[in-house]
Amino acid sequence: MPPSRLDGLYRSLLLTKFFCKGWGKPENLERLFAFRKIISNRAACSQLVPRDYPVEITKEEITSDCKILEGKFISPLEIYMPGLVPDVAQNAHFQILLPLKWNDERCKPICIHLAGTGDHYFWKRRNLIAKPLLKEANLGAIILENPFYGLRKPKEQRASSLQNVSDIFVMGGCLVLESLVLLNWCERNGYGPLGITGLSMGGHMASLAATNWPKPLVLVPCLSWSTASSVFTEGVMSHSINWDVLETQYFADGNFRERLSKMVTVVDDAFVAGKHFIQNFNQSVEELRLDINETKDLVCGDPSADVNLTVIRETTPEHEQKQSKNLIHINRSNALNLSESLLNKLLSNVRCELTQEEIDELNVKIHLALKRHNEELQAEGGTPTGNKPVILEVKAEENDDKTKPASQTSVAAASSKSVGSKIMEYISWGTASSTPDGAEEKRKPIDTTKERWWEREALQFMRGMMDECTHLKNFSVPYDTSLIIAVCAKDDAYIPRDGCMSLEDIWPGAEIRYLDAGHVSAYVLHQKLFRSCIVEAFERAKKKWVSEGEQLRKQQQVNGVARTPAIDDIPEGPTK
Repeated sequence: MPPSRLDGLYRSLLLTKFFCKGWGKPENLERLFAFRKIISNRAACSQLVPRDYPVEITKEEITSDCKILEGKFISPLEIYMPGLVPDVAQNAHFQILLPLKWNDERCKPICIHLAGTGDHYFWKRRNLIAKPLLKEANLGAIILENPFYGLRKPKEQRASSLQNVSDIFVMGGCLVLESLVLLNWCERNGYGPLGITGLSMGGHMASLAATNWPKPLVLVPCLSWSTASSVFTEGVMSHSINWDVLETQYFADGNFRERLSKMVTVVDDAFVAGKHFIQNFNQSVEELRLDINETKDLVCGDPSADVNLTVIRETTPEHEQKQSKNLIHINRSNALNLSESLLNKLLSNVRCELTQEEIDELNVKIHLALKRHNEELQAEGGTPTGNKPVILEVKAEENDDKTKPASQTSVAAASSKSVGSKIMEYISWGTASSTPDGAEEKRKPIDTTKERWWEREALQFMRGMMDECTHLKNFSVPYDTSLIIAVCAKDDAYIPRDGCMSLEDIWPGAEIRYLDAGHVSAYVLHQKLFRSCIVEAFERAKKKWVSEGEQLRKQQQVNGVARTPAIDDIPEGPTK
């Protein structure tokens, strides 16, 4: 279904820009990437937070309908990664809501609520979700303040707009470890079963935190998905990012291209390629067979010299003198199937030197094109072109709309029936279509905001960073996936799901429920549904909790030991 227009309109009304100071310090990002490999492993991460980690309760209050506690503790991330957490964010602040009386003393369920984007302080989560759950289901709540929000917001930060890309990874690392602190505190005080939830960004942070708890845990992520990369590169949030600053910094500091880009991986590229191969199996196998045959022809056939190649542009003198009929026009349709970097160099507005690898690639692709063209001519009774010179023309289309910036000028295709244009027609792969002489070529629209190669490289780096630190495939699978109920919006324009691994694939046994709504409308209209899913997931946990408790009690009676079972008696699960 199409993305929600309301989501796009709502985001356009918010004028704040994210990441105005850039990526963050390269050395900080490198430390965060290394630390991700630790906290993504449940066995390693659970050892970072002692079960008796100190927590200070600073306030207690009893109201007419609940008991409210407030407290704080030092974020464990500051201990393990000193200097990354801003001073004001180093103390984790939280609020606890408890019923005046538990319905069943054997079960004292508590759910941690993590904040979505823009959810500062406690009042929104307390009034919209925690208090109703307390009243409806006798379910306690812990509301944790996000780093960079509310009491933990740096003075120089404007509203919810994080200043550096690294800030969101610091936020995630803090919340994962701080959630473990609070879960351990709940255990020490006899509460359980336990759970964690959140909406939007809070839902994804809850998912990351849940992967590191070594026992059964209720998890209800709402309006989130398997990775944050699509949020910042494809969704409506991507329009709120200061890409100019990010692109400039990416190329000005060699650390980003030379070191950091090699430390991150886009998880879903291989997944999407494999999915496409399976969905189009017969076609994929045939294409693979043709590729193998063509490669054999090139490797095992008669040796041939490099194509006699001349690259000309409209700005060069040779442009006016070209008379050769062997003219290959290179345009954005990329009919020669060149690599992205090579195509971008050829279409650049400035002269670019080609590496030896790029020259070799260009020769191979043109050899294949000429081979196919000659086969076609022979089939039609014509004469092959032989080894005549081939001119590679990069021709810019005149910009009729004077209001458009030069960077948005598209690239024209050949209209003459030269060898080159016939080759282009023959091997065109769908983004361009053959048209009669003089007719305008129809092409797939280009995202003009990311048309230049350096913009796309920065975008790809963002995808890799986000996948590296937020993709659930890089983290352990939660201990008991049957206690997971995820709620997603079908028309979510904030969190695109196309091309991303599904939660069902990453967490077998988890239940995914879909709303016929967008991100904003789901948040406004379906709070009751979110609460009902939390209650249902806790009911599942209670059945296991009570049944396991009864089994332990019976076993202890047989052994002559009588004591109240605790969650510590539940065996810890595997790391994966």
